[in-house]
Amino acid sequence: MGDRDAPERDPDARFTLANERTYLAWVRTSLAVIAGGLAIAQFLRGGVLGTAAAVGVGIALIAVGAVLSMSSYRQWQRNDRALRRGGPLPRTVLPRLLIIAVVVTAALAVGLSAAVLVTR
Repeated sequence: MGDRDAPERDPDARFTLANERTYLAWVRTSLAVIAGGLAIAQFLRGGVLGTAAAVGVGIALIAVGAVLSMSSYRQWQRNDRALRRGGPLPRTVLPRLLIIAVVVTAALAVGLSAAVLVTR
């Protein structure tokens, strides 16, 4: 009998609640990334970066936040299913996606800061 055919049972409430807390932490993180994208798109328009570039970076961050949010829900579902079947928790790419977004954003911030310093 495969893991997909395993009968479901109610897991220990502590594991279910921990899974929900992890999901909510990912949702908060995705909201922060979205807010950062909105801030960049709003406040850096017309500056050294230029309106189109600021809006582009903002939209990219908003998209990353949306993907994080959708992916975190899917991961919560996968974890819940694994807990109910008594199987191992599935792997996730969410931390890798987040760290790539943070590194790219940090590189952009360094570039923007350097551009501001050079133009002064």
